[in-house]
Amino acid sequence: MIGRLQGQLVAKQPPELLIDVNGVGYEVQVPMTCYYELPDVGKQVTLWTHFVVREDAQLLFGFNTADERALFRLLIKAQGIGPKLALTILSSMSANQFILSVQQSDVSTLVKIPGVGKKTAERLVVEMRDRLKNFTGADFDTGVPGVKPELIQTTASNAKDEALSALLALGYKANQAETVLRKVASDNMAAEDIIRQALKAMA
Repeated sequence: MIGRLQGQLVAKQPPELLIDVNGVGYEVQVPMTCYYELPDVGKQVTLWTHFVVREDAQLLFGFNTADERALFRLLIKAQGIGPKLALTILSSMSANQFILSVQQSDVSTLVKIPGVGKKTAERLVVEMRDRLKNFTGADFDTGVPGVKPELIQTTASNAKDEALSALLALGYKANQAETVLRKVASDNMAAEDIIRQALKAMA
């Protein structure tokens, strides 16, 4: 099992990264809450990873901390929650927001996540409540992840296209994503910032 990667960040197209580890390129998918905290392309990065082997694919998911990975692993143990949906959940809200939603049985917030219907949200609340009792807000950053100031700005059109691709990869429908991007995107915004604002608007 691949549990941790440390290497050079070669490319990033949310939610996927390419990391060079001693000449081997690893494709890693990360939740947007982790993506926002990444360094620039060309810099060194360390990720805690979860490796998934299926008949048709081998998938590697990455996280900035071991606690974030632990939460992801708890999520995929829940009935009806696969790795892709778990990634979408952790992209749509912070770890603390998810934990709070479960603790407060806030089904109305959970159903706003693409792929999470009412029954799935209710099941998540029931199944995750006991599993999350050992997690506290101290385990995670309590602030809303922000875009690092040194991130390279892209052109407005490229940034919007990148943001749209990321939202589609996370399970949002094209018309829904395009509508919210028209509302939140403006010139000189980085793709990561557009995505963050779009996810916030759809929460």
